Amino acid sequence: MKEVMNMSDKTRLENGQETLAKVDGAAAANVMHSLADIAPDVGKYILEFAFSDIYNRPGLDLKQREMITVTALLIQG
Repeated sequence: MKEVMNMSDKTRLENGQETLAKVDGAAAANVMHSLADIAPDVGKYILEFAFSDIYNRPGLDLKQREMITVTALLIQG
């Protein structure tokens, strides 16, 4: 069964791809490629939700979000 992608999904996916590229640079393609064979839906979910919906929320710039992410990971041990 072929999945139908509406315009808002395509926009979210594209936004997520752009944001991931800003965060990870050239390594972004490797991240998505590594998920393509084992969990393609997870890769799409990560792009649309984490990198499009969450990372593009207003209020913080990308540098601030990255600092908060690193801090949260550090305090977890």
